[in-house]
Amino acid sequence: TPRDLDGHGTHVASTAAGVAVRKASYYDGLAAGTARGGSESARIAVYKVCQHGDCPDWLLLGAFDDAIADGVHVISLSLGSDNSGDFLRDPQALGAFHAVEHGITVVCAGGNSGPRPSTISNDAPWIITVGASTVDRAFESNILLGGGQVVKVYFFFSSSKKIYVIYFFNKCN
Repeated sequence: TPRDLDGHGTHVASTAAGVAVRKASYYDGLAAGTARGGSESARIAVYKVCQHGDCPDWLLLGAFDDAIADGVHVISLSLGSDNSGDFLRDPQALGAFHAVEHGITVVCAGGNSGPRPSTISNDAPWIITVGASTVDRAFESNILLGGGQVVKVYFFFSSSKKIYVIYFFNKCN
């Protein structure tokens, strides 16, 4: 079935080719703006290779073959690999090599095992490997205190999952 039961594939597809959504925000208006995918006019083809937490090699390699036959230009694979570095036993590396031989760009997830040394997956030299960063986010808000005093507050969310709050008063007593 092509249904995406946990939403991961749908999320990844919308990141690549989602249309513009105006007035999107993180939480209750914070960081408001327009969200869009990398290429709004892209057409996507989706090949399901995992079911119930299992992603058999034969389904993965079959999806590469189907994508090549369908004439796609880019393959984006959001799966980690257990055989990183062993390119002759890694179905993702083998399928990606086959696709690259046909002129298709292959982009793969770096995995979820870091950030420790040697934890990246999909490290074959013919794959573009991508991953999340640890760039901190900050959100600004005004808090109205008794007596009409306004305090500007900045919330910083760090990669260590700590929340830092910095506040400024317009005047000090």
